[in-house]
Amino acid sequence: MRLFRSLIVFTLGFWAGLLGAATLVKRVLPSRGDAESDEVALVAIFDGVELESSATAFRGGSMFTWFGGIAVDLRNATLAPDARLTLNTLWGGIAIRVPPDWHVESTAKALGGGVAVKPPQVEVPDAPRLQIDGFALLGGIAVGSKSPDAESATG
Repeated sequence: MRLFRSLIVFTLGFWAGLLGAATLVKRVLPSRGDAESDEVALVAIFDGVELESSATAFRGGSMFTWFGGIAVDLRNATLAPDARLTLNTLWGGIAIRVPPDWHVESTAKALGGGVAVKPPQVEVPDAPRLQIDGFALLGGIAVGSKSPDAESATG
């Protein structure tokens, strides 16, 4: 019984510490960037962030989630040369939608989670390139595109 009680106290302390740390990090790292920003630094801790970018020269930036989620739609953005996104998630998720004519390269890794980077459906010579790197720990990163035909068919 003593071991069981100690285990419960340890578990509650662990989760209370994790919640406190997340609250502190949320105050220290505010999200920066809006629909017109060419560079973003999005942070979602215990909440969610949605962004539809219409940037004229999107260079990339960073995204971080901790028990949260980020959804970014880049289909109306114009990609700058050498654009790079650094994506990191801890018990959260990041979903990015890109135009079908962009070429997306990824070096992102996952542990206890997943990374899904779907290549564009149509290879276009001299297509804009977006480099993705980062890490998912017990979370997920998804980057994909849909052609306008597929999207109108699904509604």
